[in-house]
Amino acid sequence: MFVIITYDVSESRVNKVRKVLKKYLIWTQNSVFEGVITEAKLYKCLSEVNRIMDKREDSLYIYKVENPKNLSKDVLGICKNPEDMFL
Repeated sequence: MFVIITYDVSESRVNKVRKVLKKYLIWTQNSVFEGVITEAKLYKCLSEVNRIMDKREDSLYIYKVENPKNLSKDVLGICKNPEDMFL
């Protein structure tokens, strides 16, 4: 499946969350990751992030696209990582 994860995490935890997400997905913008991932790896990723987050202050949004062929993407402005942006 293809996922897009966005987060709003306290500054004291943001680098830890980013480091975990980089292991599984592609960093496309500040606080935004995306990529193809299996359900098992997504579960493992979210478990790791869950241990870092403070649910009283932080938030994480996960958008799942079961069939990446049904996704189209347009970028306005600078595409920060064009090679990895190919779907």
